[in-house]
Amino acid sequence: MLKKILAMLAMLYAAATFAAVDVNKATAAELDGIKGIGPAISSKIVDERKKGNFKDWSDFIERVKGVGEGNAAKFSAEGLTVNGAGFKGTAAAPTAKKDEKPATKSEEKKADAKPAAAAPAAAAPAAKEEKPDPKAEAKAKKEAEKKAKAEEKQKKADEAKAKKEADKKAKEDKKAAKAEAAKPAVSAAKK
Repeated sequence: MLKKILAMLAMLYAAATFAAVDVNKATAAELDGIKGIGPAISSKIVDERKKGNFKDWSDFIERVKGVGEGNAAKFSAEGLTVNGAGFKGTAAAPTAKKDEKPATKSEEKKADAKPAAAAPAAAAPAAKEEKPDPKAEAKAKKEAEKKAKAEEKQKKADEAKAKKEADKKAKEDKKAAKAEAAKPAVSAAKK
């Protein structure tokens, strides 16, 4: 019975952890809880929200400076919603009408060549997104680890310096206290 209760509590906690945060209702602290949103962006969101609620994601992106479609997609993946809706991206650009025909044969050849040339170009970025470069990832990971080690080393050096200064101050205080205590004893001995 106890195991079932603990399991239910764990599931409730997990559900609360993954709960969506609506940009029109969230506090600055709740917005800061979304990965990628810091105090600067959350304050911009709150300031813009004072002017009126966000209607949709495009309104949100337009009004909050520093948030583009890429960030919006990341925030949505982390649980941010606008009026309960997740980010779905922008609509595809309208295509040219097929009824229109080029005036000359040379224009017709150019028109036929453009879609064929555009197709591989459009496919190339999609392929890059699907398969990230393992060498670049490894390099970025190595640099991040190097940076973390350097920060840790600096933190330890700062802590050691602070401890050394605190010890020095304590010794000076102790020495001053001894000297202060010795003064009345010396003056009493003179009397």
